[in-house]
Amino acid sequence: MSKPIVAIVGRPNVGKSTLFNALAGSAIAIVKDTPGVTRDRIYADCTWLNMNFTLIDTGGIEPDSKDIILSQMREQAEIAIATADVIIFIVDVRQGLQDSDFKVADMLRKSRKPIVLAVNKVDSFQKQGNDIYEFYNLGIGDPVGISASSMLGLGELLDQVTSHFSADQLAEEDDDRPRVAVIGKPNVGKSSLVNKLVGENRMIVSDIAGTTRDAVDTEVVHNGTSYVFIDTAGLRRKNKIKEELERYSIIRAVAAVERADVVIVVIDAVEGVTEQDAKIAGIAHERGKGIIVAVNKWDAIEKNDKTIYEYTNKIKNTLSFMPYAELVFISALTGQRLNKMFDAIDMVRQNQNLRVATGVLNEIITEAAAMKQPPSDKGKRLRIYYSTQVAVKPPTFVMFVNDKELMHFSYLRYLENKIREAFGFKGTSLKFFVRERTGKEG
Repeated sequence: MSKPIVAIVGRPNVGKSTLFNALAGSAIAIVKDTPGVTRDRIYADCTWLNMNFTLIDTGGIEPDSKDIILSQMREQAEIAIATADVIIFIVDVRQGLQDSDFKVADMLRKSRKPIVLAVNKVDSFQKQGNDIYEFYNLGIGDPVGISASSMLGLGELLDQVTSHFSADQLAEEDDDRPRVAVIGKPNVGKSSLVNKLVGENRMIVSDIAGTTRDAVDTEVVHNGTSYVFIDTAGLRRKNKIKEELERYSIIRAVAAVERADVVIVVIDAVEGVTEQDAKIAGIAHERGKGIIVAVNKWDAIEKNDKTIYEYTNKIKNTLSFMPYAELVFISALTGQRLNKMFDAIDMVRQNQNLRVATGVLNEIITEAAAMKQPPSDKGKRLRIYYSTQVAVKPPTFVMFVNDKELMHFSYLRYLENKIREAFGFKGTSLKFFVRERTGKEG
């Protein structure tokens, strides 16, 4: 299922971040303390009336010059237009209509994307209710009065936003072709990799246009299997976004990852693995996608018999939060090892969909608990009564225990490692939920 993407656009100081945090609610406060996983408040997963979507904050501009403000607002609007299904355009009732509001409204209107106009800082509908009507002049529909800081009017705003979600986005997709997103920092060779994979196969069935994010997905047939490659490079050409801006590469990655089953994270072998690589990879990890780390430009590295081991260790250290990721060393330029890429995609997909029989799973966990005693506190020891797999993509397990507070993170990681030793699960994250079961003695 592809979650709709909602982007917030607006001038500095109109309350973009306040609205973002208000809508994200508790989701933004649950920060995974995982090294390398992005903790920048750029995107958050949200739910309204059982409808899930991803919220993106395009903001973060605070320059002095009005010219710079307008040019950066244009960039915000461009990235929102390219990646979002619905755009929230936020304005300020206290400041009233500004020239830059009109200019950005023109851009948004031409995009033909659904736009919801949020008039912020309406702290009293009695006093400021009539001031909202001024914003009809923007010509982008009915303004919705809100106060992000006081949490007023947000229900009506979300009703308007979710009314634009299509039935296709909210329903499970019937299309069972593997969807592969190629993500990474600017200039690491994403486009070259996709072009080479497409060219090597010489069997492009069709270019599937008309997706809501203006990207062109390319279908490739390899050994009789159809794969859909999600082209994030196309977004860049449309937007002329400044490549050095970290925020935008992360937003593009979020948009691509949402729609993918398997994610190829491309790293530049010459530059080496960086914190920015870890942030981008963390997006795929957090969303439980299948992950392949492709170290590109491997032909440009001087090698000895230890090079590959040293490089592997560096990557595993920087991406320590996802030790399961499949690692391939390639050259998009020469085609080195690209024939292995489809094998890796197939293997990761298989592991994403792997189901473990309940009886076998419980045997593995019982054996693991016998080898390493579960943790205890004040004389009470953790007991694991029963475990079962409840979902795939990613494989998800529920463990019933006497006291979930006793399940330390380190012990859960130990059990995960034992499950991986038994069943593989290479290239996919695993999810665990620990539940207390009442009616048993601790």
